[in-house]
Amino acid sequence: MKVRLFEIFTSVEGEGILYGTKTLFVRLAGCPFTCFYCDTKESLPLDSGTEYTIEAANQLIDSNLQNQTYKVNFTGGDPLIQHQAVAELAKHIQNKKIPTYLESSCFDIDRFNHVLPFIDIVKIEFKTKDSDFADPKNYDKLIGHTMKCLESSVKSKKITYIKIVVSSKTKLDDFQELVNQIFNIISKESIDGFVIQPTYGISEPSLDLLLNLYDIVFPHYIDVKVVPQLHKFIGAP
Repeated sequence: MKVRLFEIFTSVEGEGILYGTKTLFVRLAGCPFTCFYCDTKESLPLDSGTEYTIEAANQLIDSNLQNQTYKVNFTGGDPLIQHQAVAELAKHIQNKKIPTYLESSCFDIDRFNHVLPFIDIVKIEFKTKDSDFADPKNYDKLIGHTMKCLESSVKSKKITYIKIVVSSKTKLDDFQELVNQIFNIISKESIDGFVIQPTYGISEPSLDLLLNLYDIVFPHYIDVKVVPQLHKFIGAP
């Protein structure tokens, strides 16, 4: 089996509920989406990066793994594009007793379930209609898969949290509808976090909009947080 890796590096986790932790990032090539706010567009093509055998990729991970690393983060692109390879790499990391972390828009429930047994922490990113991720007519299909992945992660007792990237384009009604859908299928007790992440450097949302979005989530989940990308402010990759 082969895998295409775009880059591997150690940095500070800049997003979500585990921001600030020392993390080895394994960025895989390939993503099915073209979100306007994407900050790693160079990794979107599946033929970007370098091809490795799984054995060589594991050796590369081992050579980059520093002491006191909190977790290994599989990112992209979207890692589910190469789900079989991710499962093999994550299994290798779990054997080292280091937590594995998946960040994905969870666009395919079958790919997700293939990877899930080898993942400890799941960040599920819900796309908003305004993210220009793909053809709008496919939005409901995408969200359906993301919802199923959320249910699967929760049922598997994984550490699970939700991230939604928002911008000045985000519409309150659309956001409200999405949040209602989420909490119609899960309980507030079943997730470990809900993060509203503002875009940085492009179509940045106002404070008023962020507070309005926060107010939509709060009645469902009082621990909701607005968390910007920390690494953007400290000059980390």
